[in-house]
Amino acid sequence: MTIQEEPPFDTHFAWMGGEAKVKALTESFYDLMDLEPAYADLRAVHGTDLSGARQKLFWFLCGWLGGPQHYTDRFGHPRLRMRHMPFAIGVVERDQWLACMAQAMEVTDVPLELAERLKASFFKTADWMRNTEG
Repeated sequence: MTIQEEPPFDTHFAWMGGEAKVKALTESFYDLMDLEPAYADLRAVHGTDLSGARQKLFWFLCGWLGGPQHYTDRFGHPRLRMRHMPFAIGVVERDQWLACMAQAMEVTDVPLELAERLKASFFKTADWMRNTEG
């Protein structure tokens, strides 16, 4: 599949379908993480209660995709790497996060071309978040 030079919408947020679609993506992501054995290492990093993580990822993704800046309005700059330093993130956690998000995008019918663009961006960010070997 070739990726178009120009996306069909002004923002990825609009292309995805707005807040309702970002919320569905976030819910699907955490539901899958909680249920699928393939994401057990990733799930273990998150503790017992996922409600705070669900909300923060939703807020973050809205702004990151070009929509409302819910996260930065509440917490300031995301400083992702710094905020994730207390958690051991290696290749396994990175790869499980990426696979879980890819599956969530498929489940929530994110347009294929948009999903491909996001996977590339997610990989760069997820790889940069690693703070342990392996």
